[in-house]
Amino acid sequence: MPTDTPEPQAVCNPVTRSAIFIVATLKAGAENAGTVRSLCGDVAALVRAVGTRAPTGELSCVFGFGAEVWDTLFGAPRPANLHPFREFGDGNRRAVGTQGDLLLHIRADHMDLCFELAAQLMARLSDAVSVVDEVHGFRYFDLRDMVGFVDGTENPRGREAFDFVVIRDQDRDFAGGSYVMVQKYLHDMTAWESLPVEAQERIIGRKKLSDVELDESVKPSSSHSSLTTIEKDGQEVKILRHNMAFGRPGAGEFGTYFIGYASSPEPIEQMLQNMFVGRPPGNYDRLLDYSRAVTGGLFFVPSAELLEELADRKP
Repeated sequence: MPTDTPEPQAVCNPVTRSAIFIVATLKAGAENAGTVRSLCGDVAALVRAVGTRAPTGELSCVFGFGAEVWDTLFGAPRPANLHPFREFGDGNRRAVGTQGDLLLHIRADHMDLCFELAAQLMARLSDAVSVVDEVHGFRYFDLRDMVGFVDGTENPRGREAFDFVVIRDQDRDFAGGSYVMVQKYLHDMTAWESLPVEAQERIIGRKKLSDVELDESVKPSSSHSSLTTIEKDGQEVKILRHNMAFGRPGAGEFGTYFIGYASSPEPIEQMLQNMFVGRPPGNYDRLLDYSRAVTGGLFFVPSAELLEELADRKP
């Protein structure tokens, strides 16, 4: 990592076996805003306190803030590209925006670590917030999503991940930060599993067993992998996905929690445009015939250093 860039939060940490995603809204009142600011200064200490119980558990937490709450909590300046979630598509095929001021992305190799840290964090937030969504995710076999394909194959790694995910000169006041987008997808597994494997592979753009990408001569331009490949000035632009499977088989709920980090919302929004509207329009992602987005939010993740400083900032 470049020495002149503040230390990021744990956005580039490896994928773990478990995760808890909590999205909350801030309740009105100066006291409630003060409670959230106070937590900003203590997140790292809480992670250390819980994580020392299992040093190899890879416990981490990322704390992000939505556009509508930033000014209330911290005032100016604000991150250059922070804005409300932009919706794409229409009808039954729509990327919806839903309520959310705060995001907690808690990860570890053991769910008990995630659970304990989530409990500690929510005890601190107490009545200052209302939780609007909470998902407990798990790694599904060999990093597969609920529809049975490996997820995150093209994730950048190492220095490349830092280069694509962490803000530097493009917004110096917020260097070391990142943007993160979340969506909860529910899958119609009965309809999906009724498809032949070859048909599933054409929808995803990869072989189901080997994860090898289909040859361009046979891969449809409407495949998920085709539409989520973004290029700018002749170079591929990547995001960092930490998606997790979740579900309640007894209730017939099967889903994937999408979470993507980037140094700008632009590439993720372009992916959603391609998926839900199509590239060109009408050539949409056929996976959306079997998967439905039910939440959507965009958040800014300050650097670890700035997060602690925000505890003392007032609008």
